[in-house]
Amino acid sequence: MGKGLADTYSYKDIEVLYEDNHLLAINKPAGIAVQSDESGDKPLIDFVKDYIKHTYNKPGAAFAGLIHRLDRPVSGVILFAKTSKALERFNKLFKGRDIHKTYWAIVKNQPPKTEDTLINYLKKNPQTNTSKAYDKEIEGSLRCELSYKIIGRSDSYFLLEVNPVTGRHHQIRVQLSNIGSPIKGDRKYGFQRSNPDWSINLHARKIIFEHPIKKEPMEIVAPLPKDPAWHNFGTK
Repeated sequence: MGKGLADTYSYKDIEVLYEDNHLLAINKPAGIAVQSDESGDKPLIDFVKDYIKHTYNKPGAAFAGLIHRLDRPVSGVILFAKTSKALERFNKLFKGRDIHKTYWAIVKNQPPKTEDTLINYLKKNPQTNTSKAYDKEIEGSLRCELSYKIIGRSDSYFLLEVNPVTGRHHQIRVQLSNIGSPIKGDRKYGFQRSNPDWSINLHARKIIFEHPIKKEPMEIVAPLPKDPAWHNFGTK
């Protein structure tokens, strides 16, 4: 996987984690943009539409509503709405912060504390598509908050569980870099070298919410990528 993954990926490669008439949850591979970007590569949402169209023999264009996003080099669970009604209700869940996401991240530098809550103010630079963390609010910045804890150690790296409270641009990547623990492979935010496939070791591991139509509690867990780095901690 890498910059050219979209050239070899197809709707048949989609790893479905959960599906019903309203919702499709898949395990996004690193290397595919969720929606169209300047690369011109086919985005994940178009593969999802292909999957729905071919799986259910739908005439014309299939509907797939983007509920939230993951950065291109990030893997893990991502949700798509299969109807406009479901999309509207899921948008309300996100705005009300009633969806809880857990990420796993691999870092080389041990964080200052075993577990902690980080609060910063992030300002995005559209020219470089990066964000910078500040300790105090400045003009144009947005408050961001996450908690992390160390859940694994290998010979060279630390495995962190990260629970973001807010959902800002590149938030986890920026905030971990800001405490001296950039994510493995993330050269944009201070890691020394890229991963061979251009991924970064940030994985959207789990998402918890109440199904807005079925009113049932949901917990969806995404299996880890095949990258050996993930499996040096005895994880699955």
